[in-house]
Amino acid sequence: MKGPETSVVDGDWAPGLLKARIYEQMLLDIILGDLAPMSVLDEKTLATRYVAGIAGVREALGRLALEGLVLRRPRVGTVVAPLDIREIEQAFEVRHMLEAKTAALAARNATADDIAAITSAFDEAEAAIAGADFRAMLAMDRTFHRAVATATHNPTLARFVVSLQNVATRFWIWAMEKQSPEAQLEDVRLHRELAAAIAARDSFAAEAAAERLVGDPPSRSSL
Repeated sequence: MKGPETSVVDGDWAPGLLKARIYEQMLLDIILGDLAPMSVLDEKTLATRYVAGIAGVREALGRLALEGLVLRRPRVGTVVAPLDIREIEQAFEVRHMLEAKTAALAARNATADDIAAITSAFDEAEAAIAGADFRAMLAMDRTFHRAVATATHNPTLARFVVSLQNVATRFWIWAMEKQSPEAQLEDVRLHRELAAAIAARDSFAAEAAAERLVGDPPSRSSL
């Protein structure tokens, strides 16, 4: 049986593979803005930055391009996709359609290992918030949502949900950087509420908790 570390989400991109490591590092840097929107991505420079080969960098860029996080531009090359609020709005719409049902399915299908991964994802959240460590918070958030997606044991659904998360998380990080520590802790509480519902195998409570967690799109944000 596949557990959290050999997730159905990943397939050929299972954790531990070099190209998966490069992809994850690039993805985090894009979400955090360390690779800024519309910046040109040179393969040799990236290979040096991530201590990797050109082939691995190229494969990672290919996956990011499929997910819409980098763009291939004629005569320019590969650039980081702009932070497109319209695209993020659309991602929120689809997340509201999918994630509540995903949470309900996870509550029904999760294994003990899945539940352990989900409930432990934010164990270090208070320390990260106290230290304003947004990279750590991002890693926890990705671990949590990937674990929920994996717990559905529906790989097609899981891939869609994780891809949407990658788009929406660019806004989540932007918003979190402007929140008070109290607001950040409330966001963590909502994640833990969903985790508890899944652990209790309460699909109705999980669905409702997921709706609350997805929250409002940027157009309705007060930030």
